[in-house]
Amino acid sequence: MAIYHFSVQILSRSNGQSAVASASYRSGEKLIDDQTGEPKFYKRTVKPETMIIAPPNAPEWVYDRNRLWNAVEQVETRKNSQLAREINIALPVELSNLQQRNLIQTYVQTTFIDIGMIADIAIHRDDEKNPHVHVMLPTREISKAGFTVKNREWNDRRLLKWWRQQWAEHVNRVLEEADFEKRITHLSHEARRLKLLPTIHLGHVAHAMEKKGMVSERGQINRERLAYNELVLALEADQEDKEVKKVKR
Repeated sequence: MAIYHFSVQILSRSNGQSAVASASYRSGEKLIDDQTGEPKFYKRTVKPETMIIAPPNAPEWVYDRNRLWNAVEQVETRKNSQLAREINIALPVELSNLQQRNLIQTYVQTTFIDIGMIADIAIHRDDEKNPHVHVMLPTREISKAGFTVKNREWNDRRLLKWWRQQWAEHVNRVLEEADFEKRITHLSHEARRLKLLPTIHLGHVAHAMEKKGMVSERGQINRERLAYNELVLALEADQEDKEVKKVKR
């Protein structure tokens, strides 16, 4: 069943993060950190489906993942520099691999590339029930000569809300075209005035634990929330049934 999950984080040196290592982990590709000479490689059972999309004014080398993220590391000189913005999105399980790929390509192009960003995309399908995509976005604008200034407008929370809304609209459009009745929404349960508790994204480590039959902290949170939601729905259904009976009387 299609679900809405859309989370954003900033990859930063102050958190001990490396753009090269992060890109290697998400893409499953072996990269070399030019500053240290260290290879970065994280073996994956299922190779991610990857692509890099850039605006027309970007130089050709940005399509080389190793050169792209080493260039980010080189231009960010501060010890607490923000290296990239990463977006993690759940993909609709109803769609085929090709449909999922086309969906994310269209969304990234119209939402990020058209405003001047570069996107490094990695689709993870380690679990057929949990297909998702990581989108890494450098924080600087690009020109033919390379990276230029940081665009502070990309930090606007109103823009983030628009990104979230756009994803829901893109997914629902594709689901409708593919004749699926399911729809998703970017609105929170609170905004929709629902009493249900939202589940949280398991993440790679917790998901691997749960797949092996182990109980993870995040998995337990989801089980407790699902049980609570079932109780709420049962109570609401019971209340609706009582209201119907009152009307019939």
